[in-house]
Amino acid sequence: MPKEIVIGTRDSQLAMWQARWVLNQLERRYPGQPFVLRGMKTKGDHVLDVALAKIGDKGLFTKELEIALDRGEIDLAVHSMKDLPTRLPEGLAIGAFCRREYPGDVLISRRGLTLEQLPSGARVGTSSLRRTAQLLHFRPDLHMFAIRGNLTTRLKKLEELNLDALVLAYAGVHRLGMDHRITQRIPLSTCLPAVGQGSIGIEIRAGDEYIQRMLAPLDDPASRAAITAERAMMKKLEGGCQVPIGALGRVENGRLFLEGVVASLDGRQLIRERICASPHRAEEAGAMLAERLLVLGAGEILKTARQEFGIHE
Repeated sequence: MPKEIVIGTRDSQLAMWQARWVLNQLERRYPGQPFVLRGMKTKGDHVLDVALAKIGDKGLFTKELEIALDRGEIDLAVHSMKDLPTRLPEGLAIGAFCRREYPGDVLISRRGLTLEQLPSGARVGTSSLRRTAQLLHFRPDLHMFAIRGNLTTRLKKLEELNLDALVLAYAGVHRLGMDHRITQRIPLSTCLPAVGQGSIGIEIRAGDEYIQRMLAPLDDPASRAAITAERAMMKKLEGGCQVPIGALGRVENGRLFLEGVVASLDGRQLIRERICASPHRAEEAGAMLAERLLVLGAGEILKTARQEFGIHE
């Protein structure tokens, strides 16, 4: 009997859905291999009454899983790709970039109104500085409220806090079967997604060739190229949950198109730029786009955002 392979994951509803999806994919391909899921809580799961930006820590939803992976307690860790820091701990690597779901954000409003139709001064809930900055750039009159928690919790807060709308990632809403609650897919021209949003990432021990070969069928080359470029841009800008950065890469007709945005927390300043390159030069393209954004003034915007949250460079 082959050795049991342990799949680590956060134990939130969405994270467990994603881990079970990975489990099902592997079980289909390797019917004689036993797999088991192991759920655990991360720092980001424990601290729910503070905005992510104010916690000021990288790896909020990954660190505990990475420690277990490094110790050999689990064999692979399933993450939302957007939660994975751009700098992984030494000895760990991304074993698979799973095929990306639609990467954008959606609006869930109480009265079925779109972003454009919301009344002046509408109260909108989101956990993301990236969304807040871009939406305030589009609609400076909105009142943004920081809310956290799983999808069910946020939908409850929509009612309890008398909010007009929520902004969430489409992928999470879709995966949990809540498409009927979506009022609008927010145009990507209005709000670029988080780096890696929509993709499931599988982290492994670097050099674990057995697990790497096992995961090869789950790796999607187009998603890998697009997200590698996004992550390279983010890394060059030294971004994370604490700063309002959005990006979207896509591979079309053999070319990689990458767009990035950096905005001030109040939405008054916004810099958006794009680049086109070969998918084989994804990392280089991301770094180049970051340089262009810095030349246009992104550095000062990010410096101000970090200072506002007491983050020292």
